[in-house]
Amino acid sequence: MDSSNSTGILHDFPPFFRVYRNGKVERITADAETVPPSNDPHTGVQSKDTVVSPENSLSVRLFIPKIKDPRQKLPLLIYIHGGAFCIESPFSSLYHNYLTNLAHQANVIAVSVQYRRAPEHPLPVAYDDSWSAIQWVASHVNGNGVESWLNKHADFERTFLAGDSAGANIAHNMTVRAGVNALFGVKTVGMVLAHPFFGGKEPDFFSPVIEYIFPDVKIYDDPRINPAGAGGVELASLGCSRVLIFVAGNDGLRERGYSYYDALKKSGWSGVAEIEETEGEDHVFHLFNPDCDKAVFMMKQVVSFINPVP
Repeated sequence: MDSSNSTGILHDFPPFFRVYRNGKVERITADAETVPPSNDPHTGVQSKDTVVSPENSLSVRLFIPKIKDPRQKLPLLIYIHGGAFCIESPFSSLYHNYLTNLAHQANVIAVSVQYRRAPEHPLPVAYDDSWSAIQWVASHVNGNGVESWLNKHADFERTFLAGDSAGANIAHNMTVRAGVNALFGVKTVGMVLAHPFFGGKEPDFFSPVIEYIFPDVKIYDDPRINPAGAGGVELASLGCSRVLIFVAGNDGLRERGYSYYDALKKSGWSGVAEIEETEGEDHVFHLFNPDCDKAVFMMKQVVSFINPVP
């Protein structure tokens, strides 16, 4: 392709996206097939979509397991999807199926956040959108929000944040915000980070992408990207008491997960952190191969983390 003409490639970031001179964005890695909300016949989990902010195209997909008692209160899980800040959504089959299974196994109400994606919406838009979605969830604390599932069945005293890859990065940042700006009536008990994306002090394969989608920020020093840097100062403000981190043995981000874990333990944060490594597996393998033994075991660990045995 002739890069000198108006439709030539201006920026190319394989395997994620390329930007053309005419402003068009092409996602090289296509999103998984999108699926509508449903009433899953195998698990009894229902799901539905709700618009949080029409002006910002901010929406969520909610999941609720089969309710046996109309007065039943369930733990609340707020989930942030991964995809390098630029691909995937809660509506893809990948995440819809995972959250359906998680809602069923852990017996939780799950809220999966659709934030605006880079590069059309550079960071920190994804952070701000996710915080707006969390504030919207918190507006149901008194039982008079717009969503009946949250009003009737969410136990806001048992709230968890979770995410994978870039979504784990966002989940971490949202938990820090929750520690600094407490949400009335919401107690964030725990956070689950699956194969989290965090930066380091040195450039890596993903650095050019982050530099492009997060302009005017010193990404190697910014605590949103590299929370273990600068002594992990913000980690002490983490607004939960328990953290579960997953890393994968063949994942290029494995060492960043351990660095985060070590910095968290040294930060002065008063909670309890656990880290679990799955040997011989790649980044977010549990999403692409959810029925394999290691993914099933990983799901059981998340379920136990949300529902600890007294």
